Amino acid sequence: MKNRIVFATGNQNKMKEIRMILADLGMEILSMKEAGVDIDVVEDGKTFEENAMIKVCEIAKYLPNDIVLADDSGLEIDYLNKEPGIYSARYAGVDTSYDIKNNLLLSRLEGVPDEKRTARFVCAVAAAFPDGGTEVVRGTIEGRIGYEIKGNNGFGYDPIFFVPEYNCTTAEMEPELKNELSHRGRALRSMREIMEKKYENINC
Repeated sequence: MKNRIVFATGNQNKMKEIRMILADLGMEILSMKEAGVDIDVVEDGKTFEENAMIKVCEIAKYLPNDIVLADDSGLEIDYLNKEPGIYSARYAGVDTSYDIKNNLLLSRLEGVPDEKRTARFVCAVAAAFPDGGTEVVRGTIEGRIGYEIKGNNGFGYDPIFFVPEYNCTTAEMEPELKNELSHRGRALRSMREIMEKKYENINC
């Protein structure tokens, strides 16, 4: 199995997670820029799955011999009608720091009790294969929004996403535990199962 896996992101934090989760496949894993593709894809879908598919199909045009993966992920807060949802990266402005985004969400939930702070991270991972086939899967992790920013191990909304079973935010978790539990980890493992069935000798 000589195909490379090219992940359609330029986010180095995300690439670090992806390489850890898919390391045992024994394949070269590149970001799209490392693979020589540097384009902006307009993600105008209505769901995480639609956006992931839009991205992967566009990038695959430039990398027909590779396995191309793309994800769309975000935070859904039930009290805020599942905001920021598919607009998570653009919430409060594309270039707004996550420290500002997180503080804004905490302020919008000020005074809201635990039982109404339920939330989840959602990740849809889409794949485009050299034979023209495509797949898309979803992974989620349930939790709630905490009351303060805590932890330095994660990125994005991790410092406010509290997981009651572990009594900490995902930004306070060790990377191995976070990858085991996370929405992206679950989606990537589901996609890995699909790839292992499609390419029986993928680990060879």
